[in-house]
Amino acid sequence: MSTIGKAIRMERFVKRDNGRTIIIPMDHGVGAGPIKGLTSLPEAVDKVALGGANAVLGHMGLAKHGHRKYGNDVGLIIHLSASTSLGPNANHKVLVTSVEEAIKVGADAVSIHVNVGAEDEPEMLEGFGKVAAKCDEWGMPLLAMVYPRGPKITSEFSESVVAHAARLGAELGADIVKTNYTGDIDTFRTVVRGCPVPVIIAGGPHMDSEMSLLKMVADSLEAGGAGVAIGRNVFQSENPTRIVKRIHAIVHEGYTPDEAFKIE
Repeated sequence: MSTIGKAIRMERFVKRDNGRTIIIPMDHGVGAGPIKGLTSLPEAVDKVALGGANAVLGHMGLAKHGHRKYGNDVGLIIHLSASTSLGPNANHKVLVTSVEEAIKVGADAVSIHVNVGAEDEPEMLEGFGKVAAKCDEWGMPLLAMVYPRGPKITSEFSESVVAHAARLGAELGADIVKTNYTGDIDTFRTVVRGCPVPVIIAGGPHMDSEMSLLKMVADSLEAGGAGVAIGRNVFQSENPTRIVKRIHAIVHEGYTPDEAFKIE
């Protein structure tokens, strides 16, 4: 196991002084096509890099077609899981890229997606285990996007199921877990306390109010969260660079939501 390799790569997108990160997922093109905000990958990357994002996340196309030859540096996380909205089951994620291929394009980390409670959960867990072993072998950090979704789950945001999902991610070998925010500080604190690796929150559905988004970010940090991985609520916003600047002020500079909202 190459722990030094993981540590060096992690420091490219997780700040050393606070252990926090701002990741902007841009893996939506596989599932939904050229949606608003991601028509041009280099332009999308440029906007969030200018705002201070620590990393962008996407499929191999992001490395091949979204790489910029100018501007601020930004970490690269290659997503290994995929499905499409045109298929019979959009929640059925399969592995489409390997850890080795991600290394070849210069990735700083890889990520996988698991829907806990889904009918095909066993296959996704099997893939998770294999990817985690490869990440340990190559010294590659692993971000696990673990969401509670399935017929037995009545709420994807309840404390118990989100805590279960986060703990599962850590138990199966993830170095960082991304999952749903439970809606308040106390319940999310339970999630964080039950997970031995850093937990970051997903952006969730499109939010009508930017202030609501900023408050969610701040509350998750107060509960012990390690940052955010927010996609649509950033790259489909009116001004992606500005909103990343505001998130950066909260995550890395200790601003309150009200203070951050004044940043232009």
